[in-house]
Amino acid sequence: MKPQDAPVITGFALACVVIFVLLTITGFQANAMIGAGFIPARFGIDVVAPPGTMVPFFLTPLTSAFLHGGWLHLIFNMVMLLYIGRQLEAPLGGRAMAILLVAGAYAGAIAQWAAGPQSTVPMIGASGAISALLAVFALIFSRTKTSAIGPIPAHWVRALWLAAAWIGLQLLLGFAGGGGFGAVAIWAHVGGFLAGLVLARPLLRWRFGAR
Repeated sequence: MKPQDAPVITGFALACVVIFVLLTITGFQANAMIGAGFIPARFGIDVVAPPGTMVPFFLTPLTSAFLHGGWLHLIFNMVMLLYIGRQLEAPLGGRAMAILLVAGAYAGAIAQWAAGPQSTVPMIGASGAISALLAVFALIFSRTKTSAIGPIPAHWVRALWLAAAWIGLQLLLGFAGGGGFGAVAIWAHVGGFLAGLVLARPLLRWRFGAR
């Protein structure tokens, strides 16, 4: 698949890489995490960006998605983004991808805030947005055979298994980087994944009508 076949996903990935490289070269990585990362404790404190920050709080779920804490974090997220996102953008279209990425980023931020509203640790990374794509892929396009568990349909079981694997891999990355559980915003992954589950069917109907 050529980049022009998936412009939204390819553009997002390219922006993440360019921003990471520029921040690393200039030494502003830590400043960007504080100034543009999602910090739950900022909720309700400011409407505009106060001194020491770069953007208003309500925009930080978006700006934080373009920031990554290290090469391992960046590479893993970009591989997942490009592998899954480019397969989805061809059938669903660029507008659906943009909606999923934004919804996943905001849902992930909301879930992370709900889990720790007083936390002052910046949340960064595209994992919430990618989790939304992963949910759609698992629910609609994955051909892996699974069996229903009690009243839970097989396609939901498949999606939940994939979500568990995705979060598990992120936790391994956190431990590999020396940060442990605290290095991974688990609830952001959960929130993004739930957003994808909710939006999967409506986006399909929007794209293909009632079929």
